[in-house]
Amino acid sequence: MNWDETTDAAAPGPDRLVGASADREDQAVEAALRPKELDEFIGQEKVREQLDLVLRAARARGATADHVLLSGAPGLGKTTLSMIIAAEMSAPIRITSGPAIQHAGDLAAILSSLQEGEVLFLDEIHRMSRPAEEMLYMAMEDFRVDVIVGKGPGATAIPLELPPFTLVGATTRAGLLPPPLRDRFGFTAHMEFYEPAELERVIHRSAHLLDVAIDTAGAAEIAGRSRGTPRIANRLLRRVRDYAQVKADGEITRDIAAAALGVYEVDGRGLDRLDRAVLEALLKLFGGGPVGLSTLAVAVGEERETVEEVAEPFLVREGLLARTPRGRVATPAAWDHLGLTRPQAAPGGGGQQGLFGA
Repeated sequence: MNWDETTDAAAPGPDRLVGASADREDQAVEAALRPKELDEFIGQEKVREQLDLVLRAARARGATADHVLLSGAPGLGKTTLSMIIAAEMSAPIRITSGPAIQHAGDLAAILSSLQEGEVLFLDEIHRMSRPAEEMLYMAMEDFRVDVIVGKGPGATAIPLELPPFTLVGATTRAGLLPPPLRDRFGFTAHMEFYEPAELERVIHRSAHLLDVAIDTAGAAEIAGRSRGTPRIANRLLRRVRDYAQVKADGEITRDIAAAALGVYEVDGRGLDRLDRAVLEALLKLFGGGPVGLSTLAVAVGEERETVEEVAEPFLVREGLLARTPRGRVATPAAWDHLGLTRPQAAPGGGGQQGLFGA
């Protein structure tokens, strides 16, 4: 990972230095918890089985692996799988992202410096610029790019041959990928949310690597609040570990995990402060809806994109919120979860009652 140097004339204050140090420490811990081999990767059984066949066949042929597209929500292991692909193929890996490639020249510079067999991991590939995307078509299919020299009528296209490489694209929004790009991947896989039992295995493995004592009930308590996501499970484990070290004897039990997660405002279903703020505003201020997204965001003091991309997907998946043409609407489960009494009729002509009943 590249770190941009600061351009501030003044040196950063102590609080910024401490924050940056903590971020680097968290990133180092997260990297240490990543599985290094496909056999160590927990969950995603179908994806693992299919990917194992692709990689073993490529090794048997002595060829580079086909291009791979991984889609799914953040935190499910797309970056980890890209690193595993490189490790299984005994190849180096280069990591970049779609937003970092704003011009075709940016992509050409990366592609022209690849080694034979190297894995190029392109995160958030759907956010790449259109000119770079069109250059990628030829690079993936023919291992060649045309570099344009000059401008106007005198511009010349110089073909540049590329060594065979494997592109691993990751996206959280596969529907935004144009079909010509999607069709050039030899293997595509969608990452599913994890079951609690799978997350318990992830937590036990991470606890072992962190040298943290945890019992089965403690792991189950953390897994049940991890929103089906290994990244969140590992983050909660580290915070519960801190609580256990300070407030208890260091061992994580169910009671310790529940108390710690209460301090960090993560409830029994995994809802955090933002999730509950959205639900409380929807129920208490707007009677359960329907209400527009922008209005809801203003009510909770957050940006529209934060509510839409961070809170809403989980609330919808949990059956606590519904998106309708008229706006966001709370489900009966949302009223029950917050312990509030549902109104007999929703305001504005019975929008909620018409959807979900009284």
